[in-house]
Amino acid sequence: MRLTHLLTTAMLAVLLTGCAGISTAPTPEARQALAPTGKLRVGLQLGSPHNVIADPVTGEMKGVGYDLGKELARRMGVPFEPVMYPSVGALLDGGKAGSWDVAFVGFSLARAKEWDFTALHLQMEFGYLVPSGSAVSTMTDVDRPGIRVAVQEKSQPDVFISRTLKNAVVVRASGLPGTLETLKSGRADAIFSIKPSLFEVSNQLPGSHVLDGRAGVDPHAMVMPKGRDAGLAYAHQFIEDAKSEGRVKAAIERVGMRGAVVAPLE
Repeated sequence: MRLTHLLTTAMLAVLLTGCAGISTAPTPEARQALAPTGKLRVGLQLGSPHNVIADPVTGEMKGVGYDLGKELARRMGVPFEPVMYPSVGALLDGGKAGSWDVAFVGFSLARAKEWDFTALHLQMEFGYLVPSGSAVSTMTDVDRPGIRVAVQEKSQPDVFISRTLKNAVVVRASGLPGTLETLKSGRADAIFSIKPSLFEVSNQLPGSHVLDGRAGVDPHAMVMPKGRDAGLAYAHQFIEDAKSEGRVKAAIERVGMRGAVVAPLE
């Protein structure tokens, strides 16, 4: 609730300029700010259902970020161009290089200094994945001397776990596939991440399972590079509309994501 309040406060000046009255199509100024190249380039982390995954049978792309980005481009009347990355760190680096226009990432006060965020659209639980036969059976078993926990570097789970674990050792990998390899090779005893990603990874490791309970909640929102103020109000209202119209819920269900809920309306 505190993060939602902070986001609401941060967006107050934007909302007062009249975003509540935005129509389906953006103004020319908003369209230029959101899609300066003439197409909407959406930064997405491949392999994460809250962003995008590829169906293993059909190859179809689906995910909450993918579906919302595609719908935003449709409403704006511009082509949709997904820009894929293997990790959130690579995605953020790509944004700093100007390679995408919007993306969907975890909100934090530190990131808000570098990026402009819209309203929250998802709230996701943090959790742990352990392999078959693991001695770690509950969340209270994790933070003990000798336990090694793999985490995706430069991610919100990395930030969270680095300040909460006192006894276990954090083992960082460049992306979710890297954390899985660390677990498979025996160099880690558990993976810490958002639960939707953990459930996806568990499909690749027979016998593994996500521990019951949650360590915390990771709020996610659409993000834009700084300096595109003319498009920020439209982007904010799009996310609010996507929640109220059931589009976020539908995207969650289409990708079969567990461990996540639609964020409340602001």
